[in-house]
This record gives sequence, structure tokens and C-alpha cells, in this order.
Amino acid sequence: MKRCTFSVLVNNHPGVLQRVTGLFSRRGFNIDSITVGQSETPELSRMIIATYGDDNTLEQVKKQLNKLIDVVQIVELSAYPMVDRELALIKVSSVNKADPAILSIVEPFRASIVDIGSENIVIQVVGDQEKINSFIELLKPYGIVELTRTGMTAMLRG
Repeated sequence: MKRCTFSVLVNNHPGVLQRVTGLFSRRGFNIDSITVGQSETPELSRMIIATYGDDNTLEQVKKQLNKLIDVVQIVELSAYPMVDRELALIKVSSVNKADPAILSIVEPFRASIVDIGSENIVIQVVGDQEKINSFIELLKPYGIVELTRTGMTAMLRG
């Protein structure tokens, strides 16, 4: 099984996201990450969809997506050099006064503290999935109170 990332350009209409995710659900395909936003053309949205599967499954996903009326273009980004990023906000307990230790983790990851409260610190980190997963693992001993991630966004290099 390999991870595959698709950039799917779709018409910017209500219900398109539901039709795309419904296609995955009906076929038993899992979505690892999905982000959607307006593209460089206002009437089109770009979906970045990450999924896992063998070559046959991934080819089937691509064919099924191409059958949807609102799909304008599909690019398999993971087949080419690409840049991908994700953002995570992590709320960590600061009650145990481990702030200097937490700061020593934040700095090397180029993360930033975006909120400090009396009991919690909120940290923002941006990077690829591996970087964010590593950062989260290092913060677990300090007590992660809440965690939210944006999902991956990506584009071809160059």
C-alpha cells in the first residue's frame, strides 16, 4: 500500500464535496486527508485528496473521480516532485511548569506559540505529515489537551 495525493479541480458548486466523498465511501476507499478551497479561477475549487491503496485501487479511484460531472481535472501529485504542507494547532498543559522544556521542542521545529493562558499553551506548527507527527510525539509527555490539524495541501514543484 502506498500513499497517493490527488489534486482535483472541480466546479465550485454546492454539493460537489459531498459527491466526491460519497464516491470514496460507496467504493470503500478511505480518505486520509482532504482539503478544499477556491483555486486561481473563482468558479473552480481545488481539492487535495490523500489516500492509501495498491496500484489497482488508486487507478480505480482516479477513474471513478474522472466520471463525476463536476470534475474538471485530476493530477496525481505524488507521481511528481511536490511540496506538501499541513498546519496543526496543539494545546499543551502548562500547569506542570514545563514551559522551558516545551520551548526547547518548539524552536527546532520552527513552530510558534500563538496563545498563552494560565493553564495551557497553544502551539502552531507547519510542515509535512512526518514533521507534524514527530512534533506531536515529542509533546505527548507534557500533556496534549487538544489537537487540530488542517489536512494536507500540496502542489507540484517548479
